[in-house]
Amino acid sequence: MAEHEHVRVAVIGSGFGGLGAAVRLRREGITDFVVLERAGSVGGTWRDNSYPGCACDVPSHLYSFSFAPNPDWPRTFSGQEHIRAYLEHVADTFGLRPHIRLNHEVVMMRWDGDALRWEIETAQGRLSADVVVSATGPLSDPKTPDIPGLDGFPGKVFHSARWDHDYDLRGKRVAVIGTGASAIQIVPAIQPDVARLTLFQRTPPWVMPRMDRAITGPERWLHRQLPFTGKARRGLLFGIRELQVTAFTKHPGQLGAIESLAKANMAKAIKDPQLRAKLTPSYRIGCKRILLSSSYYPALAQRNVDVVASGLREVRGSTVVAADGTEAEVDAIVFGTGFHVTDMPIAERVVGADGITLAEAWKDGMESLRGATAAGFPNWMTIIGPNTGLGNSSMILMIESQLNYLADYLRQLRVLGGRAALGARASAVHAWNQRVQDRMKRTVWNTGGCDSWYLDANGRNTTIWPGTPSEFRRATRAVNLAEYEVIRARSGRETAGDQAGAVTGAAEAVA
Repeated sequence: MAEHEHVRVAVIGSGFGGLGAAVRLRREGITDFVVLERAGSVGGTWRDNSYPGCACDVPSHLYSFSFAPNPDWPRTFSGQEHIRAYLEHVADTFGLRPHIRLNHEVVMMRWDGDALRWEIETAQGRLSADVVVSATGPLSDPKTPDIPGLDGFPGKVFHSARWDHDYDLRGKRVAVIGTGASAIQIVPAIQPDVARLTLFQRTPPWVMPRMDRAITGPERWLHRQLPFTGKARRGLLFGIRELQVTAFTKHPGQLGAIESLAKANMAKAIKDPQLRAKLTPSYRIGCKRILLSSSYYPALAQRNVDVVASGLREVRGSTVVAADGTEAEVDAIVFGTGFHVTDMPIAERVVGADGITLAEAWKDGMESLRGATAAGFPNWMTIIGPNTGLGNSSMILMIESQLNYLADYLRQLRVLGGRAALGARASAVHAWNQRVQDRMKRTVWNTGGCDSWYLDANGRNTTIWPGTPSEFRRATRAVNLAEYEVIRARSGRETAGDQAGAVTGAAEAVA
Protein backbone atom coordinates (compact mmCIF):
# COMPACT_ATOMS: atom_id res chain seq x y z
CA MET A 1 0.00 0.00 0.00
CA ALA A 2 1.33 3.44 -0.92
CA GLU A 3 2.51 5.57 2.01
CA HIS A 4 -0.26 8.13 1.68
CA GLU A 5 -2.84 6.48 -0.53
CA HIS A 6 -6.21 8.21 -0.53
CA VAL A 7 -9.54 6.57 -1.39
CA ARG A 8 -13.09 7.73 -1.52
CA VAL A 9 -14.33 5.01 0.87
CA ALA A 10 -12.56 2.66 3.28
CA VAL A 11 -14.56 -0.37 4.43
CA ILE A 12 -13.37 -2.09 7.60
CA GLY A 13 -14.02 -5.84 7.68
CA SER A 14 -14.89 -8.47 5.06
CA GLY A 15 -17.78 -10.37 6.57
CA PHE A 16 -21.36 -10.03 5.34
CA GLY A 17 -21.43 -6.31 6.18
CA GLY A 18 -18.11 -5.43 4.55
CA LEU A 19 -18.60 -7.46 1.39
CA GLY A 20 -22.17 -6.22 1.11
CA ALA A 21 -20.94 -2.62 1.37
CA ALA A 22 -18.32 -3.29 -1.30
CA VAL A 23 -20.92 -4.71 -3.70
CA ARG A 24 -23.20 -1.74 -3.08
CA LEU A 25 -20.35 0.73 -3.71
CA ARG A 26 -19.65 -0.85 -7.09
CA ARG A 27 -23.35 -0.79 -7.94
CA GLU A 28 -23.38 2.93 -7.14
CA GLY A 29 -20.50 3.43 -9.56
CA ILE A 30 -17.90 3.93 -6.85
CA THR A 31 -14.73 1.97 -7.53
CA ASP A 32 -12.30 4.10 -5.53
CA PHE A 33 -12.52 2.10 -2.32
CA VAL A 34 -10.68 -0.51 -0.29
CA VAL A 35 -11.81 -3.24 2.10
CA LEU A 36 -9.40 -3.51 5.04
CA GLU A 37 -9.39 -6.99 6.55
CA ARG A 38 -7.28 -7.91 9.59
CA ALA A 39 -7.16 -11.63 8.78
CA GLY A 40 -5.69 -13.51 5.84
CA SER A 41 -9.02 -14.27 4.14
CA VAL A 42 -12.57 -12.96 3.90
CA GLY A 43 -15.53 -14.27 5.86
CA GLY A 44 -15.72 -12.42 9.17
CA THR A 45 -17.36 -14.41 11.93
CA TRP A 46 -17.94 -17.31 9.51
CA ARG A 47 -14.19 -17.53 8.99
CA ASP A 48 -13.29 -17.21 12.68
CA ASN A 49 -15.90 -19.62 14.05
CA SER A 50 -14.87 -23.04 12.78
CA TYR A 51 -15.61 -25.09 15.89
CA PRO A 52 -17.13 -28.58 15.55
CA GLY A 53 -20.82 -28.36 14.69
CA CYS A 54 -20.75 -24.66 13.77
CA ALA A 55 -23.83 -23.76 11.73
CA CYS A 56 -26.39 -20.99 11.28
CA ASP A 57 -29.73 -20.92 13.10
CA VAL A 58 -31.40 -18.92 10.30
CA PRO A 59 -32.64 -20.79 7.19
CA SER A 60 -30.12 -20.74 4.35
CA HIS A 61 -32.32 -19.02 1.77
CA LEU A 62 -32.93 -16.15 4.19
CA TYR A 63 -29.33 -15.98 5.35
CA SER A 64 -27.95 -14.73 2.06
CA PHE A 65 -28.03 -11.51 0.09
CA SER A 66 -31.16 -10.84 -1.95
CA PHE A 67 -28.87 -9.69 -4.80
CA ALA A 68 -26.80 -12.87 -4.64
CA PRO A 69 -29.18 -15.82 -4.22
CA ASN A 70 -27.65 -19.26 -3.87
CA PRO A 71 -29.78 -22.01 -5.44
CA ASP A 72 -27.31 -24.67 -4.29
CA TRP A 73 -27.54 -24.45 -0.52
CA PRO A 74 -27.04 -28.09 0.58
CA ARG A 75 -29.14 -27.90 3.76
CA THR A 76 -32.06 -25.88 5.07
CA PHE A 77 -29.75 -24.62 7.84
CA SER A 78 -26.25 -24.24 6.47
CA GLY A 79 -23.01 -25.14 8.16
CA GLN A 80 -20.08 -22.77 8.66
CA GLU A 81 -18.12 -24.17 5.73
CA HIS A 82 -20.99 -23.55 3.30
CA ILE A 83 -21.57 -19.97 4.50
CA ARG A 84 -17.89 -19.18 4.30
CA ALA A 85 -17.75 -20.62 0.77
CA TYR A 86 -20.75 -18.43 -0.13
CA LEU A 87 -18.92 -15.29 1.04
CA GLU A 88 -15.82 -16.27 -0.98
CA HIS A 89 -18.17 -16.73 -3.95
CA VAL A 90 -19.63 -13.23 -3.44
CA ALA A 91 -16.13 -11.74 -3.37
CA ASP A 92 -15.29 -13.45 -6.67
CA THR A 93 -18.62 -12.96 -8.47
CA PHE A 94 -18.78 -9.21 -7.85
CA GLY A 95 -15.11 -8.54 -8.60
CA LEU A 96 -14.18 -7.48 -5.09
CA ARG A 97 -10.74 -9.10 -4.84
CA PRO A 98 -8.78 -6.12 -6.25
CA HIS A 99 -10.28 -3.92 -3.50
CA ILE A 100 -9.59 -6.26 -0.57
CA ARG A 101 -6.45 -5.71 1.52
CA LEU A 102 -5.84 -8.79 3.66
CA ASN A 103 -3.76 -8.65 6.86
CA HIS A 104 -4.52 -4.92 7.14
CA GLU A 105 -5.81 -4.63 10.68
CA VAL A 106 -6.85 -1.07 11.52
CA VAL A 107 -4.73 0.20 14.38
CA MET A 108 -6.23 3.70 14.60
CA MET A 109 -8.35 6.10 12.56
CA ARG A 110 -8.61 9.84 13.19
CA TRP A 111 -10.86 12.49 11.70
CA ASP A 112 -8.93 15.37 10.13
CA GLY A 113 -11.27 18.34 10.39
CA ASP A 114 -9.15 20.54 8.15
CA ALA A 115 -8.84 18.10 5.28
CA LEU A 116 -12.31 16.58 5.95
CA ARG A 117 -11.06 13.03 5.76
CA TRP A 118 -10.15 10.05 7.90
CA GLU A 119 -6.48 9.27 8.49
CA ILE A 120 -6.17 5.51 8.91
CA GLU A 121 -3.24 3.58 10.29
CA THR A 122 -3.16 -0.13 9.54
CA ALA A 123 -0.76 -2.94 10.37
CA GLN A 124 0.65 -2.55 6.83
CA GLY A 125 0.84 1.23 6.51
CA ARG A 126 -1.24 4.39 6.31
CA LEU A 127 -3.96 5.70 4.03
CA SER A 128 -6.78 8.23 4.11
CA ALA A 129 -10.43 8.12 3.10
CA ASP A 130 -13.27 10.59 2.66
CA VAL A 131 -15.74 8.11 4.18
CA VAL A 132 -15.27 5.15 6.52
CA VAL A 133 -17.71 2.24 6.69
CA SER A 134 -17.06 0.19 9.82
CA ALA A 135 -18.27 -3.37 9.24
CA THR A 136 -16.32 -5.19 11.92
CA GLY A 137 -19.48 -6.73 13.34
CA PRO A 138 -20.48 -7.33 16.97
CA LEU A 139 -19.44 -11.01 16.92
CA SER A 140 -15.80 -10.49 16.02
CA ASP A 141 -13.88 -10.15 19.29
CA PRO A 142 -14.25 -13.08 21.73
CA LYS A 143 -14.95 -12.40 25.39
CA THR A 144 -13.16 -14.61 27.90
CA PRO A 145 -13.96 -14.01 31.59
CA ASP A 146 -11.19 -13.18 34.02
CA ILE A 147 -11.05 -16.41 36.04
CA PRO A 148 -8.67 -16.62 39.02
CA GLY A 149 -6.06 -19.32 38.50
CA LEU A 150 -6.68 -19.72 34.76
CA ASP A 151 -3.11 -18.71 33.92
CA GLY A 152 -1.83 -21.66 35.96
CA PHE A 153 -4.00 -24.27 34.23
CA PRO A 154 -1.63 -26.92 32.81
CA GLY A 155 -3.99 -28.08 30.06
CA LYS A 156 -5.37 -26.50 26.89
CA VAL A 157 -7.54 -23.37 26.93
CA PHE A 158 -9.26 -21.73 23.97
CA HIS A 159 -12.41 -19.81 23.00
CA SER A 160 -14.98 -21.29 20.64
CA ALA A 161 -14.21 -18.54 18.11
CA ARG A 162 -10.50 -19.40 18.17
CA TRP A 163 -10.79 -23.17 18.00
CA ASP A 164 -7.48 -25.04 18.16
CA HIS A 165 -7.83 -27.70 15.47
CA ASP A 166 -4.37 -29.06 16.27
CA TYR A 167 -5.49 -30.15 19.73
CA ASP A 168 -7.18 -33.54 19.79
CA LEU A 169 -10.07 -33.69 22.29
CA ARG A 170 -10.55 -37.45 21.89
CA GLY A 171 -10.28 -39.21 25.21
CA LYS A 172 -9.85 -35.94 27.10
CA ARG A 173 -11.73 -34.54 30.08
CA VAL A 174 -13.23 -31.29 28.79
CA ALA A 175 -14.95 -28.37 30.50
CA VAL A 176 -17.26 -26.27 28.34
CA ILE A 177 -18.02 -22.87 29.84
CA GLY A 178 -21.31 -21.31 28.76
CA THR A 179 -24.56 -22.45 27.19
CA GLY A 180 -25.09 -20.00 24.35
CA ALA A 181 -25.53 -20.57 20.64
CA SER A 182 -21.96 -21.85 20.16
CA ALA A 183 -21.92 -24.18 23.16
CA ILE A 184 -25.12 -26.00 22.22
CA GLN A 185 -23.51 -26.88 18.88
CA ILE A 186 -20.11 -27.79 20.34
CA VAL A 187 -21.42 -30.10 23.09
CA PRO A 188 -23.16 -32.68 20.85
CA ALA A 189 -20.32 -32.49 18.32
CA ILE A 190 -17.58 -33.43 20.80
CA GLN A 191 -19.53 -35.48 23.37
CA PRO A 192 -19.13 -38.86 21.61
CA ASP A 193 -15.33 -38.46 21.47
CA VAL A 194 -14.37 -37.04 24.88
CA ALA A 195 -13.83 -39.12 28.00
CA ARG A 196 -15.87 -36.73 30.13
CA LEU A 197 -17.61 -33.45 29.42
CA THR A 198 -18.47 -31.01 32.21
CA LEU A 199 -20.80 -28.21 31.14
CA PHE A 200 -20.84 -25.06 33.28
CA GLN A 201 -24.22 -23.41 32.91
CA ARG A 202 -24.97 -20.08 34.56
CA THR A 203 -28.35 -19.74 32.88
CA PRO A 204 -30.15 -22.46 30.90
CA PRO A 205 -31.27 -21.53 27.39
CA TRP A 206 -34.62 -22.22 25.78
CA VAL A 207 -34.00 -24.77 23.03
CA MET A 208 -36.35 -25.67 20.19
CA PRO A 209 -35.90 -28.52 17.68
CA ARG A 210 -33.71 -27.73 14.70
CA MET A 211 -35.78 -28.64 11.65
CA ASP A 212 -32.75 -29.20 9.48
CA ARG A 213 -32.61 -31.47 6.44
CA ALA A 214 -30.71 -31.88 3.21
CA ILE A 215 -32.11 -29.85 0.32
CA THR A 216 -32.82 -32.36 -2.42
CA GLY A 217 -31.30 -32.37 -5.88
CA PRO A 218 -34.65 -31.64 -7.55
CA GLU A 219 -35.19 -28.64 -5.24
CA ARG A 220 -31.80 -27.20 -6.14
CA TRP A 221 -32.41 -27.88 -9.83
CA LEU A 222 -35.72 -26.04 -9.63
CA HIS A 223 -34.13 -23.01 -7.94
CA ARG A 224 -31.41 -22.90 -10.62
CA GLN A 225 -33.78 -23.25 -13.57
CA LEU A 226 -36.59 -21.09 -12.17
CA PRO A 227 -35.00 -18.41 -9.93
CA PHE A 228 -38.39 -17.07 -8.88
CA THR A 229 -38.94 -20.28 -6.87
CA GLY A 230 -35.92 -19.44 -4.72
CA LYS A 231 -37.26 -15.92 -4.25
CA ALA A 232 -40.64 -17.34 -3.27
CA ARG A 233 -38.99 -19.62 -0.73
CA ARG A 234 -37.07 -16.69 0.73
CA GLY A 235 -40.23 -14.59 0.79
CA LEU A 236 -42.15 -17.25 2.68
CA LEU A 237 -39.39 -17.56 5.29
CA PHE A 238 -39.29 -13.79 5.63
CA GLY A 239 -43.07 -13.47 5.99
CA ILE A 240 -43.33 -16.10 8.71
CA ARG A 241 -40.70 -14.34 10.82
CA GLU A 242 -42.20 -10.95 10.15
CA LEU A 243 -45.49 -12.14 11.61
CA GLN A 244 -43.75 -13.51 14.70
CA VAL A 245 -42.15 -10.20 15.66
CA THR A 246 -45.25 -8.77 17.38
CA ALA A 247 -45.10 -11.41 20.12
CA PHE A 248 -41.49 -10.42 20.89
CA THR A 249 -41.96 -6.66 20.70
CA LYS A 250 -45.51 -5.98 21.94
CA HIS A 251 -47.14 -9.07 23.44
CA PRO A 252 -44.55 -11.26 25.23
CA GLY A 253 -47.37 -13.08 27.00
CA GLN A 254 -48.20 -14.78 23.70
CA LEU A 255 -44.87 -16.63 23.87
CA GLY A 256 -46.18 -18.95 26.60
CA ALA A 257 -47.36 -21.47 24.02
CA ILE A 258 -43.84 -21.61 22.56
CA GLU A 259 -42.48 -22.30 26.04
CA SER A 260 -44.74 -25.34 26.29
CA LEU A 261 -43.33 -26.68 23.01
CA ALA A 262 -39.78 -26.09 24.24
CA LYS A 263 -40.50 -27.95 27.49
CA ALA A 264 -41.96 -30.84 25.53
CA ASN A 265 -38.84 -30.89 23.38
CA MET A 266 -36.70 -31.15 26.51
CA ALA A 267 -38.87 -33.83 28.12
CA LYS A 268 -38.48 -36.10 25.07
CA ALA A 269 -34.71 -36.37 25.60
CA ILE A 270 -34.22 -35.63 29.30
CA LYS A 271 -35.89 -38.28 31.46
CA ASP A 272 -34.03 -37.47 34.70
CA PRO A 273 -36.23 -35.00 36.64
CA GLN A 274 -33.24 -33.47 38.42
CA LEU A 275 -31.42 -32.78 35.16
CA ARG A 276 -34.62 -31.47 33.62
CA ALA A 277 -34.98 -29.04 36.51
CA LYS A 278 -31.43 -27.77 35.92
CA LEU A 279 -32.14 -27.22 32.25
CA THR A 280 -35.49 -25.45 32.64
CA PRO A 281 -35.19 -21.65 32.32
CA SER A 282 -36.93 -19.37 34.80
CA TYR A 283 -37.37 -16.50 32.37
CA ARG A 284 -39.74 -15.88 29.48
CA ILE A 285 -38.76 -17.57 26.24
CA GLY A 286 -37.32 -15.06 23.76
CA CYS A 287 -35.68 -12.90 26.45
CA LYS A 288 -32.45 -14.54 25.37
CA ARG A 289 -32.13 -15.78 21.80
CA ILE A 290 -34.11 -18.99 21.29
CA LEU A 291 -31.62 -21.68 20.35
CA LEU A 292 -32.19 -24.45 17.82
CA SER A 293 -30.85 -27.96 18.30
CA SER A 294 -32.15 -31.51 18.03
CA SER A 295 -28.95 -33.02 19.45
CA TYR A 296 -28.13 -30.83 22.48
CA TYR A 297 -30.51 -32.43 25.00
CA PRO A 298 -29.73 -36.00 23.88
CA ALA A 299 -26.02 -35.25 24.35
CA LEU A 300 -26.59 -33.93 27.88
CA ALA A 301 -28.40 -37.16 28.79
CA GLN A 302 -25.32 -39.28 28.05
CA ARG A 303 -23.34 -40.90 30.86
CA ASN A 304 -20.11 -39.05 30.15
CA VAL A 305 -21.71 -35.60 30.58
CA ASP A 306 -22.14 -33.61 33.80
CA VAL A 307 -24.19 -30.41 33.88
CA VAL A 308 -23.13 -27.95 36.57
CA ALA A 309 -25.86 -25.35 37.12
CA SER A 310 -23.34 -22.67 38.00
CA GLY A 311 -20.68 -20.53 36.40
CA LEU A 312 -16.94 -21.12 36.64
CA ARG A 313 -15.47 -19.44 39.73
CA GLU A 314 -11.80 -20.39 39.74
CA VAL A 315 -9.17 -22.81 38.49
CA ARG A 316 -6.83 -24.67 40.84
CA GLY A 317 -4.19 -26.45 38.82
CA SER A 318 -6.14 -28.89 36.64
CA THR A 319 -9.26 -28.55 38.81
CA VAL A 320 -12.08 -26.27 37.71
CA VAL A 321 -14.30 -24.97 40.49
CA ALA A 322 -17.87 -23.72 40.01
CA ALA A 323 -19.51 -20.92 41.96
CA ASP A 324 -21.56 -23.54 43.84
CA GLY A 325 -18.38 -25.39 44.87
CA THR A 326 -18.61 -28.23 42.34
CA GLU A 327 -15.17 -29.42 41.23
CA ALA A 328 -13.94 -31.34 38.22
CA GLU A 329 -10.53 -32.47 36.96
CA VAL A 330 -10.14 -31.53 33.30
CA ASP A 331 -7.55 -31.60 30.53
CA ALA A 332 -9.03 -28.79 28.44
CA ILE A 333 -11.25 -25.75 28.93
CA VAL A 334 -13.39 -24.43 26.07
CA PHE A 335 -14.97 -21.02 26.56
CA GLY A 336 -18.27 -20.46 24.78
CA THR A 337 -18.69 -17.11 26.50
CA GLY A 338 -19.62 -14.85 23.63
CA PHE A 339 -18.19 -11.61 22.31
CA HIS A 340 -17.58 -7.95 23.08
CA VAL A 341 -20.91 -6.74 21.70
CA THR A 342 -21.76 -3.61 23.69
CA ASP A 343 -18.08 -2.70 24.16
CA MET A 344 -16.62 -3.42 20.73
CA PRO A 345 -12.81 -2.95 20.72
CA ILE A 346 -12.93 -1.12 17.37
CA ALA A 347 -14.53 1.81 19.22
CA GLU A 348 -11.22 2.38 21.02
CA ARG A 349 -9.56 2.93 17.64
CA VAL A 350 -11.88 5.59 16.20
CA VAL A 351 -11.05 9.22 17.12
CA GLY A 352 -13.69 11.75 16.11
CA ALA A 353 -13.96 15.48 15.48
CA ASP A 354 -13.68 16.39 19.16
CA GLY A 355 -10.54 14.34 19.70
CA ILE A 356 -12.26 11.63 21.73
CA THR A 357 -12.64 7.99 20.83
CA LEU A 358 -15.92 6.38 19.95
CA ALA A 359 -15.54 4.29 23.10
CA GLU A 360 -15.37 7.48 25.18
CA ALA A 361 -18.38 8.93 23.37
CA TRP A 362 -20.25 5.70 24.11
CA LYS A 363 -19.06 5.29 27.72
CA ASP A 364 -22.66 5.55 28.97
CA GLY A 365 -23.97 3.24 26.25
CA MET A 366 -23.87 2.94 22.46
CA GLU A 367 -26.00 5.42 20.54
CA SER A 368 -26.29 6.07 16.86
CA LEU A 369 -28.67 7.58 14.34
CA ARG A 370 -30.66 4.86 12.59
CA GLY A 371 -28.06 2.33 13.69
CA ALA A 372 -25.54 3.94 11.34
CA THR A 373 -23.94 7.27 12.27
CA ALA A 374 -22.70 8.79 15.53
CA ALA A 375 -22.58 12.42 16.69
CA GLY A 376 -19.04 13.80 16.51
CA PHE A 377 -17.88 11.31 13.87
CA PRO A 378 -18.49 12.84 10.42
CA ASN A 379 -18.48 10.67 7.31
CA TRP A 380 -18.29 7.55 9.47
CA MET A 381 -20.91 4.85 9.30
CA THR A 382 -21.27 1.47 10.96
CA ILE A 383 -22.96 -1.64 9.63
CA ILE A 384 -24.82 -3.61 12.33
CA GLY A 385 -24.60 -0.66 14.68
CA PRO A 386 -26.49 -0.03 17.94
CA ASN A 387 -30.03 -1.41 18.11
CA THR A 388 -29.95 -3.17 14.76
CA GLY A 389 -29.83 -6.75 16.05
CA LEU A 390 -32.69 -9.20 15.60
CA GLY A 391 -34.00 -11.80 17.99
CA ASN A 392 -35.79 -14.06 15.52
CA SER A 393 -34.81 -13.34 11.93
CA SER A 394 -31.90 -12.83 9.53
CA MET A 395 -29.35 -10.08 10.09
CA ILE A 396 -28.77 -9.98 6.35
CA LEU A 397 -32.10 -8.18 6.08
CA MET A 398 -30.85 -5.45 8.42
CA ILE A 399 -27.49 -5.24 6.65
CA GLU A 400 -29.19 -4.68 3.29
CA SER A 401 -31.31 -1.91 4.82
CA GLN A 402 -28.16 -0.23 6.09
CA LEU A 403 -26.60 -0.57 2.64
CA ASN A 404 -29.56 1.40 1.27
CA TYR A 405 -28.82 4.11 3.82
CA LEU A 406 -25.11 4.08 2.94
CA ALA A 407 -25.89 4.47 -0.76
CA ASP A 408 -28.11 7.49 -0.16
CA TYR A 409 -25.58 8.97 2.27
CA LEU A 410 -22.96 8.90 -0.50
CA ARG A 411 -25.46 10.31 -3.01
CA GLN A 412 -26.15 13.23 -0.67
CA LEU A 413 -22.43 13.95 -0.39
CA ARG A 414 -22.14 13.85 -4.18
CA VAL A 415 -25.05 16.28 -4.57
CA LEU A 416 -23.53 18.66 -2.03
CA GLY A 417 -20.40 18.78 -4.16
CA GLY A 418 -16.93 20.00 -3.27
CA ARG A 419 -15.19 19.06 -0.04
CA ALA A 420 -18.07 18.25 2.30
CA ALA A 421 -18.92 15.95 5.17
CA LEU A 422 -22.10 15.04 6.98
CA GLY A 423 -22.15 14.96 10.76
CA ALA A 424 -25.07 13.46 12.67
CA ARG A 425 -26.69 16.02 14.97
CA ALA A 426 -26.54 15.10 18.64
CA SER A 427 -30.19 16.13 18.99
CA ALA A 428 -31.24 13.77 16.19
CA VAL A 429 -29.21 10.90 17.64
CA HIS A 430 -30.79 11.45 21.04
CA ALA A 431 -34.32 11.66 19.63
CA TRP A 432 -33.89 8.45 17.64
CA ASN A 433 -32.48 6.54 20.58
CA GLN A 434 -35.05 7.85 23.03
CA ARG A 435 -37.82 6.55 20.83
CA VAL A 436 -36.06 3.21 20.38
CA GLN A 437 -35.67 2.82 24.14
CA ASP A 438 -39.30 3.80 24.73
CA ARG A 439 -40.40 1.02 22.37
CA MET A 440 -37.95 -1.36 24.00
CA LYS A 441 -39.70 -1.13 27.38
CA ARG A 442 -42.51 -3.51 26.43
CA THR A 443 -40.43 -6.06 24.54
CA VAL A 444 -39.60 -9.54 25.81
CA TRP A 445 -35.91 -8.59 25.81
CA ASN A 446 -36.56 -6.03 28.54
CA THR A 447 -39.47 -7.62 30.38
CA GLY A 448 -38.64 -11.32 30.12
CA GLY A 449 -36.69 -11.52 33.38
CA CYS A 450 -33.26 -12.49 32.04
CA ASP A 451 -29.81 -10.96 31.99
CA SER A 452 -28.66 -11.27 28.38
CA TRP A 453 -25.78 -10.09 26.23
CA TYR A 454 -28.27 -7.75 24.60
CA LEU A 455 -27.91 -5.47 27.66
CA ASP A 456 -24.93 -3.23 28.33
CA ALA A 457 -23.20 -2.64 31.68
CA ASN A 458 -25.94 -0.15 32.63
CA GLY A 459 -28.73 -2.63 31.90
CA ARG A 460 -29.82 -0.79 28.75
CA ASN A 461 -30.65 -2.74 25.61
CA THR A 462 -28.39 -1.17 22.98
CA THR A 463 -28.31 -4.23 20.74
CA ILE A 464 -31.78 -5.27 19.54
CA TRP A 465 -34.13 -3.51 17.12
CA PRO A 466 -37.60 -3.30 18.76
CA GLY A 467 -39.56 -3.73 15.56
CA THR A 468 -39.76 -5.64 12.30
CA PRO A 469 -37.06 -5.70 9.60
CA SER A 470 -39.61 -4.02 7.30
CA GLU A 471 -39.96 -1.11 9.70
CA PHE A 472 -36.21 -0.71 9.82
CA ARG A 473 -35.99 -0.79 6.05
CA ARG A 474 -38.53 2.03 5.80
CA ALA A 475 -36.61 4.04 8.40
CA THR A 476 -33.32 3.70 6.52
CA ARG A 477 -34.37 3.95 2.88
CA ALA A 478 -33.11 7.56 2.64
CA VAL A 479 -31.00 10.07 4.55
CA ASN A 480 -32.96 12.91 6.15
CA LEU A 481 -30.63 15.89 5.86
CA ALA A 482 -32.49 17.62 8.69
CA GLU A 483 -30.79 15.14 11.00
CA TYR A 484 -27.31 16.21 9.84
CA GLU A 485 -25.15 19.25 9.60
CA VAL A 486 -23.09 19.83 6.48
CA ILE A 487 -19.43 20.43 7.22
CA ARG A 488 -17.30 22.17 4.61
CA ALA A 489 -13.60 22.90 4.50
CA ARG A 490 -12.67 26.47 5.52
CA SER A 491 -16.25 27.76 5.55
CA GLY A 492 -17.30 25.79 8.62
CA ARG A 493 -20.67 24.18 9.07
CA GLU A 494 -23.83 24.66 7.09
CA THR A 495 -27.22 23.92 8.58
CA ALA A 496 -28.94 21.16 6.65
CA GLY A 497 -32.13 21.59 8.62
CA ASP A 498 -33.22 23.28 11.81
CA GLN A 499 -32.71 21.45 15.07
CA ALA A 500 -36.41 21.04 15.79
CA GLY A 501 -36.89 19.43 12.41
CA ALA A 502 -34.07 17.01 13.13
CA VAL A 503 -35.57 15.96 16.44
CA THR A 504 -39.05 15.56 14.99
CA GLY A 505 -37.77 13.64 11.97
CA ALA A 506 -35.81 11.15 14.06
CA ALA A 507 -38.65 10.56 16.49
CA GLU A 508 -41.29 10.12 13.81
CA ALA A 509 -39.14 7.77 11.73
CA VAL A 510 -38.95 5.17 14.46
CA ALA A 511 -42.54 5.56 15.66
